[in-house]
Amino acid sequence: MFGLADLISLIISAFIILPIVVFLRESGYLIVSFVFGVNNPRLTIGSGPRIIKIGMFDIRKYYHLYSWYSYDSLKRKSKFVYVSIYAGPILVNLIVALTINAMLANGLLQEYETFWSRFVFYAFYYVLFDIVPMKTANGMPNNGLIIYEMLRYGRRTDYNQEPFIPSTSEVEEQYQEEMEKIEEVKEQQKEQIEQEKQEDQQELKEQKEHEKEKVKEQQKEKRQQDT
Repeated sequence: MFGLADLISLIISAFIILPIVVFLRESGYLIVSFVFGVNNPRLTIGSGPRIIKIGMFDIRKYYHLYSWYSYDSLKRKSKFVYVSIYAGPILVNLIVALTINAMLANGLLQEYETFWSRFVFYAFYYVLFDIVPMKTANGMPNNGLIIYEMLRYGRRTDYNQEPFIPSTSEVEEQYQEEMEKIEEVKEQQKEQIEQEKQEDQQELKEQKEHEKEKVKEQQKEKRQQDT
């Protein structure tokens, strides 16, 4: 039966463990790309409006599972370089998971064993779905499929033309456009609210005028009756 303890475990997994595992996964791209001379790297944490940008880290308002890596170019380009970059997330999560698992096996993390066991589970979960070649949304290949295609054909062979790792400059441009649209919508909503407020005030004013006229009419009729 699903109880309170299970609910707490679910919350911890969804809001602490999974975001950390995803962050570690994306940092794999960052670490490996640094070795090959990356230009304008960025690790975006979350989505929506920006809270703060510190160096290559872009922290967004709606922080949950959505973290991703982008860069503009590499100084070194070869099949080996690209295979290494796409293998980065797999290796990072695999190394972290194996290290924590070994510590658990040797009784070093017994105090928080449930937390770390769950952490290892989700780390291996992402490793599995990264390493097994498959296509994801809109025919986009996962890391395993890209590595396979790079080793066999020297390039991606899928029909989806979207870059697997986006350009930081293009991402920033899209972000600015998105924020401008959001501001426009906010302005429109503000103007609409103001207009509705003015209409309500006008309606209220007309209603009061109507009531005043009605009272005058009643007073006039009363005077006529008295005479």
